[in-house]
Amino acid sequence: MKAILAKRVDDGTASIDELSELARAAGYDVAAEVTQSREEDAAYQFGEGKVAELSAAVTERDAGIVIFDNQLGPYQTYNLGQRLPDGTEVIDRFRLILEIFGQRAQTRKAQLQVELAELRFELPRVEAKTSLAKRDERPGFMGLGEYDESHEQAIKDQISRIKDELDAIADKEADRRQKRRESGFDLVALAGYTNAGKSTLLQRLAEDLEIGENDDLHPDLDPTAEAEDRLFTTLGTTTRKADIDRRDVLLTDTVGFISDLPHWLVESFKSTLDAVYYADLVLLVVDVSEPVDDIREKLVTCHDTLYERNQAPIVTVLNKIDAVSDEELDEKRKALSALAPNPVAISGKDDLNVAELKRRIDIELPDWEFERLVMPMTDETMSVVSWVHDHGRVEDVTYTDDEVVVEFEARPSIVQQSRSKASDLTAVPSA
Repeated sequence: MKAILAKRVDDGTASIDELSELARAAGYDVAAEVTQSREEDAAYQFGEGKVAELSAAVTERDAGIVIFDNQLGPYQTYNLGQRLPDGTEVIDRFRLILEIFGQRAQTRKAQLQVELAELRFELPRVEAKTSLAKRDERPGFMGLGEYDESHEQAIKDQISRIKDELDAIADKEADRRQKRRESGFDLVALAGYTNAGKSTLLQRLAEDLEIGENDDLHPDLDPTAEAEDRLFTTLGTTTRKADIDRRDVLLTDTVGFISDLPHWLVESFKSTLDAVYYADLVLLVVDVSEPVDDIREKLVTCHDTLYERNQAPIVTVLNKIDAVSDEELDEKRKALSALAPNPVAISGKDDLNVAELKRRIDIELPDWEFERLVMPMTDETMSVVSWVHDHGRVEDVTYTDDEVVVEFEARPSIVQQSRSKASDLTAVPSA
């Protein structure tokens, strides 16, 4: 379907690049762009003269939909619909994003999150319509018939039901994260603006080895991470075992961030973002080939999204250095130093400096502790030795007639558990 894109800014020049990418991601053919620099008109968002221009563009290009970058209130949507050719659909940026999410939601969790976001988007509009219906001012507002409070309550009940189901899924995922840490894995998350190259980097860092005997602990591991040059290839998370020499690392890619998302929309995807919030390390991936002002704006968006909940250290990864000169890279490093101190510059596509990124991951992850366990030789001792092999990095095992000494490195929680297991062993009394 042909779409006309529209955007108003208070002053300056309206950039419509991101909205254009979003529209194409949803499958629309962008036929024209109409922009305006002025204060918001309460009735139409645009001024009336610009609305007439918008209507003419719809007719001239035979478009079926107008997509506003600005958030439209229910009345503005209705008023614009009255001024545009019959049958023209009017949506705003948030409705467009929900449409994309709906197209890409493949898992039960993603479908629930999209449904929750749509209901949160719809609720204030239903409340407004119900209020109008109560006052009998505009029954049948926007052609959707009469309203009553039961419809509003039904949406609230549905929101509550979906939140309960998502909370249950989040609990299972938290339990899985805990089990992975107890198994000796470090958890690294890829975050960043959409199309920054996260999926390509995931493929570059991942190893092809199967997860092996711990398969049952990792049912979400995805062997085929997509890396297409389009927005929102997937809404779910993709986890792969990373190829890091000294440590067992699970690397998770999530949905990319986009700017100006309202709180209710970010909140609807909380359980997906938990993979970032509760990681041991976050790699914040940036497309360094973009103009520096765009990079700065996107970094601010990413930090805003991470700010409230993120618990892990952040390493900024300047990706796509194959597309910039050394001089340009140096200039951008300096310009972004306040937002991205000590970044790692790489090209996931061409495998440039990826080895340095792996060293940095090793350095930034929580320190492992060295431990030397001296255990009595009992029937259960070898199972403890085997457990230490599975959960840490064993450097030496020494056997004597009545003792086993294991020297190893592991996460602090694993060391604590190993001490507890060793203390439970009871020495066999000498004859």
